[in-house]
Amino acid sequence: MHTEHQHTRTPEAASGPVEDGSWTAPSTRKGFLRNAAVAGAGAGGLAAFSPALALAKRSSKHGLTKTDLAILGAAQIAEALAVTTYSNIINTAPFFQNLAADDQGYLKAAVQEEMSHYLLEESLTHKPAAFTTFYYPAKMFSDAQTTLDILVTLEDAFIAAYLVGVRDFSTSALRVTAARIMGIESDHRTLARVVGPGVSSKDGGPIEQITGIQKQAESVDPPNNNGYERTLKLANIGQAVDALKPFAVKASAEAAGFDATKPYQFVPFKPTLANPLGEFHSLKG
Repeated sequence: MHTEHQHTRTPEAASGPVEDGSWTAPSTRKGFLRNAAVAGAGAGGLAAFSPALALAKRSSKHGLTKTDLAILGAAQIAEALAVTTYSNIINTAPFFQNLAADDQGYLKAAVQEEMSHYLLEESLTHKPAAFTTFYYPAKMFSDAQTTLDILVTLEDAFIAAYLVGVRDFSTSALRVTAARIMGIESDHRTLARVVGPGVSSKDGGPIEQITGIQKQAESVDPPNNNGYERTLKLANIGQAVDALKPFAVKASAEAAGFDATKPYQFVPFKPTLANPLGEFHSLKG
């Protein structure tokens, strides 16, 4: 039996929503990637600000590599998006209040964890996320099926993105850290699927199938339906951020059919994790 986690509510983000789509404009994609990398542009000499970076630095006097910064910058955007998503589910989605206490607890714990991930990455780049305004499909927070479909879609993308980090980060410390975060994103994907059958009939439940990033409806029975995490065959971090662009770039949101007139702002806060044993101790492991 799961117990309800204590949650510190974030200030309520702007209300609004939006729909899944693809984007291909090369110039816009390059700009998105460039902005993600800029999030880490001040990493040189960051050891003075962050003991964690001192553990992660290469022998090179420049510290983090361009690839490291690109991955970290993209991860910050993803975590800011995750915090915004979970915060709005908790604060604005009508179906949330009708969930069982333990299902509410899953989501309350998740927002704390995502915020912790964001702050860790910010401590390495010493820059805020390049994008802090996000867009969602229509009915994102008013329709439980849409909410859970998009939530699982995002967690699918986050898992695959951190697996890129596991492969491409320049140090073992960073690679292990990416794996540690990826494991939590996998928890979140499973728990989002656990919530489906608990959605009240008044909110359109129980939800028995959820469609993630691969655009195939999957039964929620069992919720932990992966024998291995899905890489989505991503070859680089650029492909990982492709999946996030409609959520972060207004023009791409519009092209994807999102309601770009209703932006949601990332509101950072100080997280409280559920158990000290599960907190981040160092990049050493």
